[in-house]
This record gives sequence, C-alpha cells and structure tokens, in this order.
Amino acid sequence: MIRVLVVDDDFMVAKLHSRYVSDTEGFEVAGVAHGGAEALRAVERLRPDLVLLDIYLPDMDGITVLRKLRGDDSSGLDTDVLVITASRDTDTIRGALRGGALYYVIKPFTQSALQEQLRHYAATRAKLDALGDAGQDDVDAVFGARPTVSRTLPKGLNTRTADLVERVLREHPDGLSAAECARAGEISRVAARRYLEYFAESGRAELSLKYGGTGRPEHRYRWTG
Repeated sequence: MIRVLVVDDDFMVAKLHSRYVSDTEGFEVAGVAHGGAEALRAVERLRPDLVLLDIYLPDMDGITVLRKLRGDDSSGLDTDVLVITASRDTDTIRGALRGGALYYVIKPFTQSALQEQLRHYAATRAKLDALGDAGQDDVDAVFGARPTVSRTLPKGLNTRTADLVERVLREHPDGLSAAECARAGEISRVAARRYLEYFAESGRAELSLKYGGTGRPEHRYRWTG
C-alpha cells in the first residue's frame, strides 16, 4: 500500500481528499495535518510515501513546507509531494516545480482527476522499482517525456487544441464521447471528433462502441497514453 499524508487547512476538504485517497486501489491515508509545522512533524513521525500538500496553510505556506522537506536537515526523509491548491499564481507554480513537487493540481477538481494522478504516481513507482540500469527510453517513460506533439500532428490540427483534448481525456479515465469532450473543452463537436480520432489512430486513445436503442452506436474514447 502507498501511504499518503493529506495536508489541508480546511477540515472538510482534508476529509474529502482523504476519502478520495482511500477509494483509490493501492492507497491508504497515513495521516492528516492542517498546518505546515504539523505536516512536517507528521512526515517525520509517519514517514508517508506521498504528501498531498495544500499551499494556503495558517502558519507557513506550502512552498515553505516543500523546501523544508527537501532541505539538508531532512536527508533521511523519502517522501514525494503532490501539490493541491487553489493558487493559480505562476510564481507559486514555479516554486512548486523548483521544490521538487511531482505535480500541481488546481482546485476544485473531481475525484477521478485526483485518482488519475495517484494511479500515475503508483505506475511511476512501479517502473522505477522494476528498473536496474536505466536507458534513455526508461528515463523518458518515468519522466513522461515524449516527442513534441507538433512533430506528429496531421495537417490542420494544432498543438494547443491537441493538448486541450488530451487533458480532457485524462480527466475522464472512464472515457467520453465527442459531444462530451466538446462540452468539457468548450470546442466544437467536429473539432473534438477530429482530435479524438487522431489520438485513437495513433494509439494514444482507445475507441469503443456503446450500443443503445435505435440508430448508430456511440463512439467513446478513453486515454491510454
């Protein structure tokens, strides 16, 4: 089991995030903290594998907590950090990146969106555990590196919309139709279908058919990466 420390100043939000974690296979809540100093003590005491770290805390901000976790006096701590916050400030995002956060999730988000990040984290841990000496392809797989989308996009498709459709797919792990993708991404249905078909043809999305009553079956797409 991957043990998670949930850090959020809002007691109800912390409880909600704890439930999301508990509902994710392979994860358990090791503890909950509502302030920065409390979080640091909890990490020292509980030694969790992963910390879900809020930025807005009553005694110190989450970036300070992250830096302390990565400081010279915490060399014995082997804890990863996923930042979860309402902050959209680019300096905060940059601070999280420089501090070594694995990812940055902006509130509010759905349960499926957080669970996708948790599953991705678990998969990354598994890849590292299975590696001996790593080659460049292995490193790319762990860090999520891939060729620039613009190198492989067919004529008429653009990188910005491709990234948008990819994000929508990732946020809906159970799959969705072109109409649902269009609504979620605020683009036209025709555009959504073009990008979804491209991802399916390139092997990054899985196409399935949903049969209802009369008429044609509904095409549904699920991100596979």
